[in-house]
Amino acid sequence: MSNQGIVSIVDDDRSVRNATRSLVRSLGWEVRVYESGEAFLEDSSFADVACIISDIQMAGITGLEMYETLLQLGSAPPIIFITAFPSDATLKQAMTLGAICVFSKPIDPAQIQQRLEEIGSADA
Repeated sequence: MSNQGIVSIVDDDRSVRNATRSLVRSLGWEVRVYESGEAFLEDSSFADVACIISDIQMAGITGLEMYETLLQLGSAPPIIFITAFPSDATLKQAMTLGAICVFSKPIDPAQIQQRLEEIGSADA
């Protein structure tokens, strides 16, 4: 299965970043990885990003702050948030920003696969 676009993974935990990259690649997507929200924003090549998978709690800016910046720039692709610290307040804030969903760590590969298939179908 080959998909259009790129999935950008933003997580300050290298093991989570690498595991998520392996999962997303196995689903046929091209992947870019970033160790922080700042690193992702500095790349500034958002046009071909089909989806972002981002941790919420990271050193530096949070995933929520990163996405708010993208919204202000008008360059906000769909986003899936992941977090080790789920709360109602975080979920509400993420959904208000327009997140597709918020998953708790450890992430369920089937949930990521389903969401990416939905994004791939919408872009087809």
